Amino acid sequence: MASIQVRKRTNCLIIDFYYHGIRCREQTKLKDTTQNRKRLEKVLERLEAAMSSGEFRYEQFFPGSQNIQRFSVQPEHKNPFPAKADEQALPMSNCPLFRDFAETWFAEREVEWRNSYRKSMRADIDKVLVPHFGDRAVDQITKADILSFRAKLSKVTARGKTTTLSTRRINKIFEPLRQILNEAADRFNFRTVFQGVKALKNRKTDIRPFNLDEVSLILKTIRPDYRPYYTVRFFTGMRTAEVDGLKWKYVDFERRLILVRETIVNGEEEYTKNDGSQREIRMTQLVYDALKLQEQTTRHLSPYVFCNSTGKPLDHKNVTNRVWYPLLRHLGLELRRPYHCRHTAATLWLAAGENPEWIARQMGHTTTEMLFRVYSRFVPNLTRQDGSAFERLLLQNMPSVAVPNLNDAEVSHA
Repeated sequence: MASIQVRKRTNCLIIDFYYHGIRCREQTKLKDTTQNRKRLEKVLERLEAAMSSGEFRYEQFFPGSQNIQRFSVQPEHKNPFPAKADEQALPMSNCPLFRDFAETWFAEREVEWRNSYRKSMRADIDKVLVPHFGDRAVDQITKADILSFRAKLSKVTARGKTTTLSTRRINKIFEPLRQILNEAADRFNFRTVFQGVKALKNRKTDIRPFNLDEVSLILKTIRPDYRPYYTVRFFTGMRTAEVDGLKWKYVDFERRLILVRETIVNGEEEYTKNDGSQREIRMTQLVYDALKLQEQTTRHLSPYVFCNSTGKPLDHKNVTNRVWYPLLRHLGLELRRPYHCRHTAATLWLAAGENPEWIARQMGHTTTEMLFRVYSRFVPNLTRQDGSAFERLLLQNMPSVAVPNLNDAEVSHA
């Protein structure tokens, strides 16, 4: 599929298309105007029609182009770009190479993504997908190819670990591959190889919240300058990026609300994880007091509630390694990521009997499904199945209703 692009340096229009799997860019002298774009659109229609019918000749459309010599020998006689020895049996493809189409797909989609997600996608495409599939035409990649690739990934050692890549990580790598090849199949009219290929099943996440005694011990022992930070983390259920990105303008002491509007990811300000994460969290007295104490320290220094000595937002990895893990070791507590502070808030709210819908809103969940699926097993009064709660309800509200004794009923009947 051909498209019209613009060269920023000259502001002239470019015709961008694929011919025999090779990406071609032909620059015109036409400036980027509506009228000139309409002129080129008509050229593109003729170009695509000629390519579809097999009558396209490069020199006819682009006389003087440096690409004429590359395509002077027609593919039915000789392939000017011969395949490697082990690929000679592959048929000639009119589709782009994976590396080229991946660039097109990325350029079209990146406007939809947060910066952190865009960087993650970019890294997986450049470092993992292109090295493996880059020189293959998109319609020549088979189902066997992607299944073999996935099998290889399952044997790769995770960075900085002694274990292999998790199913979650493999699925994350496969997501752009799936989207790129599905989009290519739709545009170039071939059957997607991902039909019937399902994502690997992720292992259930092990949730290990702290109990109230452990929370109390941690807050009593932790460095005083970090006590407000972890008080907020334990009793608001905020995600790491949310609490690190919290600004004073989003702390409403009058209404006792924390407004979750922005996050910090890899040192950059971002939108929240999704629209449902935009929410207002009710402050408890403990949180209110902690933020009032923090206000005396950082309000004059930074727009961020929690910051370093220069007013920059906290580096959560640095804080975790220097403060969090050493404290847990000192107290003899099981090592857990700081994210378990969020899990702790959820289980404490549930144990206190708060409305599940209210808890879901505080957590930034759109429904209560995840709440009960993930956390309910930690709350005894929600998970007991002995019928005692129902019996107490009946005794309290229906004390005058008695079940007749069978013998008495028989005597009465007689």
